[in-house]
Amino acid sequence: MPPLFKTWLTLCLLLPLAAHATNREQRLPNGFTGYTVHYGTSAKVAHAPLRAKPSNAAKLKAGPTVASANKQSSAVLKRAVNAIGTPYRWGGSSPSKGFDCSGLVKYAFDDVANVNLPRTSSAMAQGHGVKVAREDLKPGDLIFFNIKSRRVNHVAIYLGNDRFIHAPRRGKRVSIDTLNKPYWKQHYVVAKRVLPKDTGTAGLQVVKR
Repeated sequence: MPPLFKTWLTLCLLLPLAAHATNREQRLPNGFTGYTVHYGTSAKVAHAPLRAKPSNAAKLKAGPTVASANKQSSAVLKRAVNAIGTPYRWGGSSPSKGFDCSGLVKYAFDDVANVNLPRTSSAMAQGHGVKVAREDLKPGDLIFFNIKSRRVNHVAIYLGNDRFIHAPRRGKRVSIDTLNKPYWKQHYVVAKRVLPKDTGTAGLQVVKR
């Protein structure tokens, strides 16, 4: 993938995170449809300021919790997106050597403070993070699948708008796919949040005028 396009793709992906502190739904650019990225599309981000209740004239400002979560989530997604096109390699954990599914996830989270993920998808699913319902998924969450097994043996990073990024299998490359496909619905097991807690308005500071 050309470096210039990777830069464009990263910017389009990270721009929606700016809306997180305003409690808006985060979406990928319209160009993301499964494995295919359409050139010439751009992300449209709707901005809506947080409002206090009518009876309260307080002004809401994003506190450290929300700012920290957004920054870390952005860093994780940027590293993962930059790996798009890297060949799958069992046991691989770097762009130069290739990635398997858990290797990609561990690589994406390497620079996040206080997050030290294990090396395998099953270990990640068992003892790390907080379980998240599918309808509550946020960018940066980990989603786990059981492929040809009763146990978790595949992991991906959620991007938003039902999209995720992963290293699929031998013969494939790091790519974006969608949870809406029947195959992934069938093999979906659980989702975990390992980034700092961010519940939209939670952690906001109220500053009176």
